[in-house]
Amino acid sequence: MAGSSDVTVLEVDGKAVRVSRPDKVLFSERAETKADLIEHYLRVREPLLRAMGGRPALMQRFPDGASGNSFFQKRVPDNAPEWLETTVVSTPNGTTSRALVIADLAHVVWAVNLGCLGFHVWPYHSDDPEHVDELRVDLDPSPGVTFADIRAAAHELQGLLDDLGVVGHPKTTGNRGVHVYVRLEPHWDAYQVRSAAVAVARELERRRPSLITAAWWKEERGQRVFVDFNQNAPHKTVFGAWSVRARPGAQVSTPFAWDELDDVHPDELTIASLPARLATRPDPWADISLEPQSLESLLALHERDLAAGLQDAPWPPVYPKQPGEPPRVAPSRARKG
Repeated sequence: MAGSSDVTVLEVDGKAVRVSRPDKVLFSERAETKADLIEHYLRVREPLLRAMGGRPALMQRFPDGASGNSFFQKRVPDNAPEWLETTVVSTPNGTTSRALVIADLAHVVWAVNLGCLGFHVWPYHSDDPEHVDELRVDLDPSPGVTFADIRAAAHELQGLLDDLGVVGHPKTTGNRGVHVYVRLEPHWDAYQVRSAAVAVARELERRRPSLITAAWWKEERGQRVFVDFNQNAPHKTVFGAWSVRARPGAQVSTPFAWDELDDVHPDELTIASLPARLATRPDPWADISLEPQSLESLLALHERDLAAGLQDAPWPPVYPKQPGEPPRVAPSRARKG
């Protein structure tokens, strides 16, 4: 390590990474600094790279710390170091950008120096963008939903995956929900993975209709857990495992084992509390890369729904109209029309 009090140069994965103002406070609850955030990412190096290594990432930058304003940055700046690995990503309308690849921890530390607190990650590797190798099931709380409700919905999802012989890996979102990742064999594209996510959402709603909803329109969800299938639409990113949320307490999106579901709480998993946890549970996702799953059983649910006369679920408004999609208008507005 070298530098002045305002600039430090870290050697990370064989690369010199310049860090300005390492003592800058980013999180107000415990006055944790940029240096503390970097220390967190270095501490979780191996599990983080298992989860997101080799993938493009969208940076959400907070120039004034977690309590300040933020902006998303997809394009890597022109003055990035020569060693920085990038890849071309697209938006639904076809606009392309040169995005950061999480090639190693030096890339993470470089982004943190720019004020990036957490990383929103694509579901494919940069060297194989045509094949999505992660299905991400997002259990999203509607207003009035408690974390106990999220736990109950996650138990229901675990039961469904068990019934289908599919292995899922849960994590907190760092906020109010839970994500469950299914690491896939690299055989399917984003449209197929989204179809599988729609089928999962609908099946969970059938099993626990009072608790879980697949309704895209907020007016139809009520006080239920929404399974956000459109997080699997092409070009969508999801907040990465081990990433730190822009909250005063520096909460971490933390992987956990299914047998911990009734004990974990997202508010308690922070960069301050994680070292003690890592001493006993270094990585609940340690085997995620060793057991890639087939999507076939989930796609069979999708085909069953289509055969029963169900249409595709609505897509977000930024996407072109899709084949088999119902009218993209809220039910209350459709009735008025």
